[in-house]
Amino acid sequence: MRGLIESIQDKNAILFIGAGVSMNLGLPSWNSLLDYIAEELKYEPEVFKSFGNALTLAEYYKIKNGGIGPLRSWMDRNWHGNHIKIENSKIHKLIFDLDFPIIYTTNYDRWIERTYDCYKKKYKKITNVGDLVNLNGMVTQIIKFHGDFDDEKSIVLTESSYFERLDFETPLDIKLRSDILGKSILFIGYSLHDINLRYLLYKLNKLWENSNQSSSRPKSYIFLVDSNPVEDLILEKRGIKTFTSENKNPSESLLEFLEELNNNLSE
Repeated sequence: MRGLIESIQDKNAILFIGAGVSMNLGLPSWNSLLDYIAEELKYEPEVFKSFGNALTLAEYYKIKNGGIGPLRSWMDRNWHGNHIKIENSKIHKLIFDLDFPIIYTTNYDRWIERTYDCYKKKYKKITNVGDLVNLNGMVTQIIKFHGDFDDEKSIVLTESSYFERLDFETPLDIKLRSDILGKSILFIGYSLHDINLRYLLYKLNKLWENSNQSSSRPKSYIFLVDSNPVEDLILEKRGIKTFTSENKNPSESLLEFLEELNNNLSE
């Protein structure tokens, strides 16, 4: 962990945040989202979910409704309920305290931004190419890598939007390629069952392999609740060190990991 601690201390690390961080707040799961889509389309949820994966079913919804507008609105309302008090989330406070200069998230919700609002620290939210103008290196950057509720076209939710991102050539992809040079990355809130994460790790590894600087590649890290020797070896081959926990409760184990990071930084 010492290498990660030093990278964070030197402001030479990027944080990548996945859905597991937002689930800590009690946000509806993907399963709940698919239940809602099924009901809107007059299907029994379990029958509907047997027709395809989440991306395919979201694509079907988009075709039937001519867009994802109503679905985006439902997600926005249900994921930002007044019952959620961000100041009560220890995980979000610990993320804030780690003070990463650059944060990427594949979550659509605004809870990282609201954390910074809560603790009154400036940040720059980046969702599309227009947000890349006049970036200030002194202000925390929060990059919404798979879109944001404020920009419906940016949301990567359907099969077609996911396939478009596979090219890895959008302005945000190009920014990521620039940001990772010389920096470590810490991934939290992800599962290796998440194909988005696996593809991202693969592409990042290929970027380094195809560069002239692969020998100077900084170590990157991922925190996982569960791991195994097969996955560990594949990740190690791709330049990723795995941290795991004996505590198999996702929220508790992530909290313990972030507390350990913060405690080491304060020593």
